[in-house]
Amino acid sequence: MIEKKIDELLKKNHLSVTGGRRKILELFLQQDGALSHSDIERKAGEKFDRVTVYRTLQTFLEKGIIHSIPTSDNSIRYALCKDDCSGGQHHDDHVHFICNACGTTVCLEDVTVPTIELPGGYVAEQVEMLISGVCKSCNQ
Repeated sequence: MIEKKIDELLKKNHLSVTGGRRKILELFLQQDGALSHSDIERKAGEKFDRVTVYRTLQTFLEKGIIHSIPTSDNSIRYALCKDDCSGGQHHDDHVHFICNACGTTVCLEDVTVPTIELPGGYVAEQVEMLISGVCKSCNQ
């Protein structure tokens, strides 16, 4: 089932189906939260080097398969996009939450970034909202 979803996602985005792409997409589909580059390297195993992981992530970003999430420590995490994203056109206007206790980063799909009124002459190209606190798992 998951293999079929992976193949469909790659073909829909006009990408060849390779072992590296399949493995990295599988990691995202199995994960509730976001993944860092090092998380992916560690979970993908020894056969995927840093450059392969980096190139695959960049390709997935360009195609709108994943989106990046900047974090408070200046690192970047990645999460799967919703279905309506496409290459260069991300529609992930939701809030991201990072847990200070366990470090998990999740997309809060039902919480949208509020509209920001900018002064005249300013044009927003991207708005990101990151909230830090304690997730529901750690708060129990």
